[in-house]
Amino acid sequence: MRAVIQRVKSAQVIVNENIIGSIGPGLLVLLGISREDNCEDADYLVDKTINLRIFDDQYGKMNSSLLDVGGEMLIVSQFTLMADCRKGRRPSFTAAAEPAEAKNLYQYFIERVKEKEIAVAVGEFQALMEVGLINHGPVTILMDSKKVF
Repeated sequence: MRAVIQRVKSAQVIVNENIIGSIGPGLLVLLGISREDNCEDADYLVDKTINLRIFDDQYGKMNSSLLDVGGEMLIVSQFTLMADCRKGRRPSFTAAAEPAEAKNLYQYFIERVKEKEIAVAVGEFQALMEVGLINHGPVTILMDSKKVF
C-alpha cells in the first residue's frame, strides 16, 4: 500500500462538478493499493500517517502530528500510485489490486482513521475526480507499507 501524504491548509475533491469532500487544515492522503496488500498494510499506514510529525509545534518546528493539531484528513483512492514505469513509455498497472479488493481495503483504511476521531472526507472510488489543495510548506511525504522507500 502506498500513500502520498500532503500537509494542506485545505483540500477538496470534485466529481461531476460537485464538491463531494473537503477539509480545512490537515492531510490529503492519496492511497494506492496493490494486489499484495491486506489489513495489516492499512493499519501500518494509518498509524504512521496520523502520528507523522510534520506539523509545526509552538516553536515552528515540525514536531506535531495530525492528532496533536486536531487536523482533518481527505482520503482519495489512486490506483496509479502502483504504476510501474521501468519498461517502455506506458505505465503498467498490473501491481494494482483488483477493484473489489481495493475498495474493501480503501474503506477499511477510512474506518480505521475515523476510529481515531479524526474528521474525514473522502473521494469516490473509481470516479474521475478533480482534487484541489493548498499544500502548506510544501510538505509532501511518500510512504509504502512494504517499506520500499
